[in-house]
Amino acid sequence: MGRSQSLHSTVVARVTKSAESKTGPREGRQEGGCVKFEERQSVSEAPAVSGCGLSKQGADTRRQEWSWAEASIWTERMLAALENGVKGGKWFSLIDKVVRPRTLEIAWQRVARNKGAAGVDGQSVKRFEQRATMYLQELSESLESGTYRPQAVKRVEIPKGPGKTRPLGIPVVKDRIVQTALKMVVEPIFERDFLDTSYGFRPGRGCKDALREVDGLIKEGYTHVVDADMASYFDTIPHDRLMSLVTEWISDGRILDLIRAYLGQDIIHGLERWTPTGGTPQGAVISPLLANLYLHPLDCRMRSKGYRMVRYADDFVVMCLDAETAQAALAEVRTWVEENGLTLHPDKTHIGDCSVAGQGFNFLGYRFEAGRRWVRRKSLKSFRDRIREKTGRSCGKSLGQIIENLNPMLRGWFGYFKHADSWVFKYMDGFIRRRLRAVLRQHMRRPGRGRCLADHKRWPNAFFAEQGLFTMTQARVLASQSRC
Repeated sequence: MGRSQSLHSTVVARVTKSAESKTGPREGRQEGGCVKFEERQSVSEAPAVSGCGLSKQGADTRRQEWSWAEASIWTERMLAALENGVKGGKWFSLIDKVVRPRTLEIAWQRVARNKGAAGVDGQSVKRFEQRATMYLQELSESLESGTYRPQAVKRVEIPKGPGKTRPLGIPVVKDRIVQTALKMVVEPIFERDFLDTSYGFRPGRGCKDALREVDGLIKEGYTHVVDADMASYFDTIPHDRLMSLVTEWISDGRILDLIRAYLGQDIIHGLERWTPTGGTPQGAVISPLLANLYLHPLDCRMRSKGYRMVRYADDFVVMCLDAETAQAALAEVRTWVEENGLTLHPDKTHIGDCSVAGQGFNFLGYRFEAGRRWVRRKSLKSFRDRIREKTGRSCGKSLGQIIENLNPMLRGWFGYFKHADSWVFKYMDGFIRRRLRAVLRQHMRRPGRGRCLADHKRWPNAFFAEQGLFTMTQARVLASQSRC
């Protein structure tokens, strides 16, 4: 009888959710009006689903909805608990799912597929693979006994733009495996409550979905845009506030200790070593999930105020119908950011009417301005630089080899930017062919950049098409025809 009463309470809580949202804050409510259910059962005490009257069809639908979740961890019983809620709104007894040999094996397979560089211990994925069975057994035993300790994170600087770099953290292979196992266990718990306004680093969602949403809102008249940029977001997330958020969902002390350990990992950069007091290292497996979690209350707050925000990780825009609303939205964002220990970049945060020339905004590589979508200048420059690297006149490769190396990159770039204004494809096709003509001149030991009329006649556009070069202008025409 106790089981049915508990489940009935859960159903009542879900039915009354919308009514509660109109009557002010309640116990169990997160900031911004996002409600977590009070009546939840402990997953370790969750009854078998066969006693809940759930149909096989309902179970199949649930499995399809959570198809991205690892089935060996998130069994039908676990998913039922996820859907119905757990007692007190918090999950415990999760560490046993992390330390299982099967979980660590699956985590290792994912790390191996991603490859990646060696960490501070110098152990590569290939070296780990040679003794993977032994290492995984050691990991499982150290996690189970509580003796596991993460090693320091190796920091490297990767190019970000002209004269700029971005820090990237590289954990050792063993830590990447444990972080992957941890993420597989806890991600569905957070995902259940994340809002659909967030698109970055989430299962089944991505850049194109976010861009599609922005484009649709502009067409609906939401042209006054708050383009917000957080200064060094991943490096400045306050650890205490982040852990406070985590504990709203998870009460397993050993899971919490693991997350704290990853946040407090020493960082090694050259001869320097220090312990961070804030932030989550970019490059760590668990980092994007924690970064999304910290901004979840902002998502809730903006939705509860009626604003249309589209967020991809720490990059977000608020779409508004008029300038006054946009100003109010920016004030709301600024207040939340300051209250939560973050900072808006003063030079990169602005408001504009993107329907007016000169007032557009950049988002995920595109520029939206005056009713058109362009490739952002920075994105275009980066792409040209990558082409230059592959088409050096003294690269020592045949034309066929260069084209074979170029085509996958060209197809990928076009696949992402195919909705941009069509002039860019004609421009890039011409740029690529000029680079290839210069290579052919070098093969003939003749200096020059392939710009003269004689070179165009010697190697016309059709010549490169015959050699198999991917042509973006033609791809755009075919893509347009397929939409008709």
